[in-house]
Amino acid sequence: MLINEFDFPLPKKLIASRPADQRDHSRLLILHPDGKIEHRHFYNIPEYLNTGDMLLMNDTKVFPALIAARKASGGKIDILLVKECLKENMWEVMYRGKYEGIISFGDDIKAKVMIETSSEEPSARKKLLKFLDIKPTEIYEALWSYGHMPLPKYIGRHPDNEDLSRYQTVYAKKTGSIAAPTAGLHFTPALIEAIKEKGVHIRTLTLHVGVGTFKPIRSQYVDNHKMEAEFFEIETSLETEIKDLRKRGKRVFAVGTTSTRAIEGFMSGQYKKSPSSGCNDGVIIGYTDIFIRPGHIFKGVDCLITNFHLPRSTPLLLVSAISDREKIFKAYKEAIALNYRFFSYGDAMLIL
Repeated sequence: MLINEFDFPLPKKLIASRPADQRDHSRLLILHPDGKIEHRHFYNIPEYLNTGDMLLMNDTKVFPALIAARKASGGKIDILLVKECLKENMWEVMYRGKYEGIISFGDDIKAKVMIETSSEEPSARKKLLKFLDIKPTEIYEALWSYGHMPLPKYIGRHPDNEDLSRYQTVYAKKTGSIAAPTAGLHFTPALIEAIKEKGVHIRTLTLHVGVGTFKPIRSQYVDNHKMEAEFFEIETSLETEIKDLRKRGKRVFAVGTTSTRAIEGFMSGQYKKSPSSGCNDGVIIGYTDIFIRPGHIFKGVDCLITNFHLPRSTPLLLVSAISDREKIFKAYKEAIALNYRFFSYGDAMLIL
């Protein structure tokens, strides 16, 4: 399978730079199993769920992981915090260039950035940041005060105060993501309540979205791509509940590709358990690097609520696995012709 099979042209004007005025008023393309396509709005989605079905949501919370910092020379540098390291106050980060040295941001909060080269792989370089003169418990407080929401670059603008609330699901709970699980951005409390009133079981899990979700596929052959592992937390009873539900002919609707990767990684056994799992009865804590692509046998998901994804991306491969490439590309072609809005702040799609 070649990655160029998952490419498509997209007019730049269709990349959404702002969310819809009202979360649940975004457009919704419905893709039926036979390939039939409907065009609705997101607030119509309860019509497609039945009593006894399950809605599975990722309750991760995005934190303001983007720092607009100053170098010691006075120059500006934007730094994205990617992942906490085991070493106190140390983070893996991403930024342009090869700068190493002291940076500062906010109310004179200082840190040191450095580039670490692996002795085993000299070409592999890791960029690190160490916060200076600040307690570990104060780091997130500083980020919420002075950091910015880490909007994807294709949005084409700097984050502002509106993004603090809109680049976040209304059910976000557990802090740890550097990107929003964007399919969930369309839900409102009232819409969730309407779904509950239909007798749909709403369940949550956690997958902290990291670089694995949006890491580009650089290999010509899809199977050569390796996903970065991402943290997840799932109640062990969820697996039994899903199996029993599906045996009764009910369906699991995953909200987004991140919820899908978490439950499929867990139920497929494609994860590594974290040492802290032993301290949490009834909860599995681990890391999954599952790469879902055409040919994957889904163990926990029947239907998918998702946004429209980037060409040549791992989320596009995932949606092509739960439906098939031809149907997905037909739907995308129709969405483009009808001026649907694409990517993180764009419109939505329901794959039945």
